[in-house]
Amino acid sequence: MTTRPELATDANLARGAGAVVLFVVLAGAFLVADFESAAWFPADASMTSGIGYALIGLAGETPLLTNGFLAAFEIVDIVLVAAVVAAITLARTDGGDA
Repeated sequence: MTTRPELATDANLARGAGAVVLFVVLAGAFLVADFESAAWFPADASMTSGIGYALIGLAGETPLLTNGFLAAFEIVDIVLVAAVVAAITLARTDGGDA
């Protein structure tokens, strides 16, 4: 016979209160922040095409300044490839059948 789940009353309330305080601080910082529009970003320009031009060495073909985005794009690429390799390594069986 199964039983109904019960509320854990022995939980550490300090952790929950800390999480609530952190949420309030971050929400307040987000609501107070002034997000101005980027002066260098044209409204009709495509960020995807700008990164593509920068990847193949044609950064002069786009009105965007994509050099900083290119470095971030490559760093995220390396991290995601490492995550996929780690997931495959962890998913393998010990018998080597996979």
